[in-house]
Amino acid sequence: MAEEYGSLSIKLHDQVSTITIANSANKPIESANLHWELARALSDIRTDNGVRIVVITGEGDQFLGVRPPDSYRSEVGRKTRTQPQYLWETFTGTAMMHEQMAQMEKPIIARVNGDAFGFGSTLVFACDLIVAREDARFADTHMAMGEFANLGHADFGTVPGDGGTALMPLFMTPALAKEYLMLSRPFTATELVRLGIINYSVPADRLDSTVDDLVVRLLKRSAYALAWTKRAANRMVAEQLTKALDAGLGYEMVTFLQWEQMGWRDTKSLGGKPTEGKLEPGG
Repeated sequence: MAEEYGSLSIKLHDQVSTITIANSANKPIESANLHWELARALSDIRTDNGVRIVVITGEGDQFLGVRPPDSYRSEVGRKTRTQPQYLWETFTGTAMMHEQMAQMEKPIIARVNGDAFGFGSTLVFACDLIVAREDARFADTHMAMGEFANLGHADFGTVPGDGGTALMPLFMTPALAKEYLMLSRPFTATELVRLGIINYSVPADRLDSTVDDLVVRLLKRSAYALAWTKRAANRMVAEQLTKALDAGLGYEMVTFLQWEQMGWRDTKSLGGKPTEGKLEPGG
């Protein structure tokens, strides 16, 4: 199965399917579309009765980061965000991925082996159980505007349409969710555990043992009862995605098309002209 995908690899062992996402820094921007491939992979896994548990993790010491800002301004980067075939795979793939993760009858564990930024943050919160290295950072970087260690794009921001606007209000208070989304407030795993938002924050050398323990315990549960419990417990998640996901995806797509029309510059006011040069934080 691993050779079928360009942006991830999959291993099956003892009823556990582990999806490992390739480090985005090591993949060219025109490489296989992660959103579309995750949707395909999860669909295959959902219908495989030999799989009971899914683990999603990253490559090396990064769960999933963001590409350098300059890559979005390149000819290839602009093409992947404005041409119909690329938009189809990214946005429809994202919707299908969330549908599979919310509705599949198999528990999904996020093994957060490092920073989870942008789509990586959304992917973590789409999982059912979350185990992270204590020093892993979480941030939805769509609106970061380069404020935090060059996360996001200093020249423009976009709607957190890949699921952040749908999922974060389920995990955080409305005020905190909006700070996370609108100001890209970063959190460490330790902070998120203290707030009751993720399950475990552990030292790096205990990450595997903690995930393995959860897997063992889940596999001891009645197979059918566990599967249907996941399905029933996620009705609220599926309902929230139905209400909010398409709106976020649509607004983000519009933002990409606006950038193209404005020469990939942002505006400082509604109805205003494109900003000349960089839009500075707080400007």
